Amino acid sequence: MTGQPAPPARPGLLRVLGLAFGVALGIGAVIGGGILRTPGEVAALLPTPVLFFGVWLAGATFAFLGATAYAEHGAMAPGAGGLYPWARRAFGDYPAFLVGYNDWLQQCASMAALALLIGEYSGAVIPALEGRSLAVAGAIMLGLLVAQWRGVKALAGIQEVTSVLKGGALVLLIGAIFLLPAAAPGVTAPRTDLPLIAAIILAMQGVIFTFDAYYYPIYGGEEFTNPGRDIPRAIFYSLAGVTVLYLLLNIAIVRLLSLPAMAGDPFVAATAAKRLLGPIGDTVLRVMMIVSILGTINTVFMASSRVLFSLSRDRLFPVDARAVNAGGTPTTALMLSTAVAFFFLLSGTFNAVIATLSVFIVLNYLICFLALFRLRTIEPARPRPYRAWGYPWTTALAVAIAVVFLIGVVWSDPEHALLGLGVLALSVPTFWLLRRFVHPVEPS
Repeated sequence: MTGQPAPPARPGLLRVLGLAFGVALGIGAVIGGGILRTPGEVAALLPTPVLFFGVWLAGATFAFLGATAYAEHGAMAPGAGGLYPWARRAFGDYPAFLVGYNDWLQQCASMAALALLIGEYSGAVIPALEGRSLAVAGAIMLGLLVAQWRGVKALAGIQEVTSVLKGGALVLLIGAIFLLPAAAPGVTAPRTDLPLIAAIILAMQGVIFTFDAYYYPIYGGEEFTNPGRDIPRAIFYSLAGVTVLYLLLNIAIVRLLSLPAMAGDPFVAATAAKRLLGPIGDTVLRVMMIVSILGTINTVFMASSRVLFSLSRDRLFPVDARAVNAGGTPTTALMLSTAVAFFFLLSGTFNAVIATLSVFIVLNYLICFLALFRLRTIEPARPRPYRAWGYPWTTALAVAIAVVFLIGVVWSDPEHALLGLGVLALSVPTFWLLRRFVHPVEPS
């Protein structure tokens, strides 16, 4: 028989990742600048030991409840793009489109904001960089673009090194703080200008966002060699490690400074480091911040490109962004994500974007939990290498907490919540135009 030769297969994502990378991804995504700042904000709202440590334990509990759902999703149907593929299986194209696009935009804005934060901290560490935060931020993003372009193994190497460095630095800081004498306990009382329940909700918002991103191994689901085993383990191992570090760091700082002294401190870990190391303590903490944030940006680079790759593969993006190089990097998606991040960086609009889309971060939690109920109903026989512990009760509790948290986010920031609703409304005609007028690409 004669005929035209079959076209070469389109290169795809490589299955080369293992548990070590998954744990590094989870730790690297979670531990950023938040834990070095949030304790002071929580202490200002709830400066009593029971309430202060209570919200941290409650935040960890909510994270573990969420982890059971993310772990089941990730092990059952590992895919690129985080929550987007599951939302599509559970609820169809439009809800998945909304989840995917808002996740992608939030990731791009986060890249810009985090890179700029490194630029600002760099000036205090290297005086020659003072006032050049924009240039430093741009150089950071270009450097990570080049590194990730080399392939997924280079990405994994960067992530594993930065995660070990930031985790090790926190362990050393905690151990050193415990060697110092404890501060005299101060008189503590809850804030009187806010109802207690409002103060708890506001404090919980900060804590939950500080724990957020433990589920990042799901973004590389298609690239794990054994996703059914490694994704749940990576989520739970990284979350357990982060929880222990967070609780120990809070105990150490409270012991060293006391809750009244912590209250309202915008960079409470730096205050602790100054007490520990003197004037050089601030520089040491800024170096820690730079390393921590660098690892976080690396995870966001990976996640954003995989979300866009997945959207394009399902013909929900106007440009074909399915190209993958020999190293396993979705290059077109990576370039487009970096370009949008540079737009946010140069326009200075990323803070507004992140604030507006923060409501969608919470909404994504809710969709994840509801998708678990939906997929258990419509795909009961599908193999599930990991099944959510305590289902349906733990998942129902997570749904209830997410609803309360969503109400709290809207209540505490109604301006950006209204903008988020505007984005939600605009997504309907945008989705319709994409489906009607964008040239479809052939299925992969």
